[in-house]
Amino acid sequence: MTATATGFDPVPSWTRVPEVAVVAAGDLDVGDAPRGVLVATSGAVPQALGVDRDALAGAGFTGGIGQALALPRPGGPALVAVGAGDPAKLDGDGLRDAAAAFARAMGTAGRLVLALDAMTGVAPKTAGQAAVEGVLLARYRFEVLKKEPAPPVTALTLVAAADDVQAVRDGVRRGLAYARAAALARDLANSPPSLLTADRLGGVAAQLGADSGLSVEVYDRDALIELGCGGLLGVNAGSVDEPRMIKLRYRPEGDPDVPRLTLVGKGIMYDSGGISLKPADAVHATMKNDMSGAAAILAAMALLRELDCPVAVTGYLMCTDNMPSGSATKLGDVLTIRGGTTVEVVNADAEGRLVMADALVLATEEPVDAIVDIATLTGACLRALGAQIAGVFGNDQGLVDQVRAAATRVDEPVWQLPMAHRYRGEMDSDVADIKNMGGANAAAIHAALFLEEFVAGTPWAHLDIAGTAQNDTARSWLPQGCTGFGARLLLDLALAFRRPESDPSAAKGRA
Repeated sequence: MTATATGFDPVPSWTRVPEVAVVAAGDLDVGDAPRGVLVATSGAVPQALGVDRDALAGAGFTGGIGQALALPRPGGPALVAVGAGDPAKLDGDGLRDAAAAFARAMGTAGRLVLALDAMTGVAPKTAGQAAVEGVLLARYRFEVLKKEPAPPVTALTLVAAADDVQAVRDGVRRGLAYARAAALARDLANSPPSLLTADRLGGVAAQLGADSGLSVEVYDRDALIELGCGGLLGVNAGSVDEPRMIKLRYRPEGDPDVPRLTLVGKGIMYDSGGISLKPADAVHATMKNDMSGAAAILAAMALLRELDCPVAVTGYLMCTDNMPSGSATKLGDVLTIRGGTTVEVVNADAEGRLVMADALVLATEEPVDAIVDIATLTGACLRALGAQIAGVFGNDQGLVDQVRAAATRVDEPVWQLPMAHRYRGEMDSDVADIKNMGGANAAAIHAALFLEEFVAGTPWAHLDIAGTAQNDTARSWLPQGCTGFGARLLLDLALAFRRPESDPSAAKGRA
């Protein structure tokens, strides 16, 4: 990726791919690389550690997931006891967390070795993927603007049972792709808003598309005016930086009659709240992450070709900042969305739904089997579900279930919230077709109901990641700062997507 004149590269993780090897037990010369050995909470301690359970317990190590205890050896590499938890319950998620604990414990080591050969209960392919994701994502840092960045992982060796080597390698390939997607989304969301504007993101997308087999179209202000994208233009009205709509296309080789999935992402490069100015608090200081939805889509789609995705995927990234100025959209102004729906703006800080409405309409104008949107949309969703669970809504239960299944597979938790249409009347406007806000309560539901107005009955799901996009402190394989939540979920969803078959009116939780 080419740096700007400032020397700033917004996506350093894209080209920084570590070497990952899988070797059979007994074939390894570890050199000076620290070696992690999995230790469960019960059962025999692997002989490779050279200590018994009493000795580990004396050092406070029980084998719980999240624990890692380094055992220095004079003249040799460190051995690290890595907690694997209850051996009867260990799964891919637990192994990912265990690998993350190992990587964090060895926070300055560039070369790491993790032994999987004594592990039971986790399929080798799953183990390879989870181990790579845990190590690489736990050691992620966005330090491109620092004089002395922390050393990254440059080489990882996984030790497998001889019969499992190929299956673990298959998992490693997928794990590298998933880890790169999450790291790329983190890079974008962590980038300072003055250095990563909507226009600059268009350039990044064009380069990533060229690298990864995507076609990319970038629409400037004049093109958006011609398209009638009044939502995106209205939010951009107070900014000195032009808006951009970035359209991405991935098409698999071969049969053209494949499932078609469209992804729509909120790309607010910085959200001051506009005329409805946010308080100058810690949350306001994180508002560079308000383009995390768009970042997740771009990151996921950049890896589709590498993983031979069999589904046709289109992405819309709706990008602008939301700033207060003499030209900014005022409360009481009416915007006309693509397709003609008029929206009374009663809160300029409810801007994400405005920019996405244009894209949802555009998505329905092309052949599509389902639409999924993703956005850091409402503080209400954060209040309801906390910072570790995203909300999911939808008009088609089969599609919502596909999203939920993908979320479970990648350990990016979601919880389905109701499309409570009894609240739709709270967004009625005296002067327009709809207001962009409802009452004081049920704000996450209001936002979903607003978006549903623009999908024309197409099977649709909405991910509200306002809580999960940002971490106050590091946790397992999730860093402090922007988490990249959604990139792995959307990548997994696209790889497994199938045409919805359920009745769009049958989504559970409708009230």
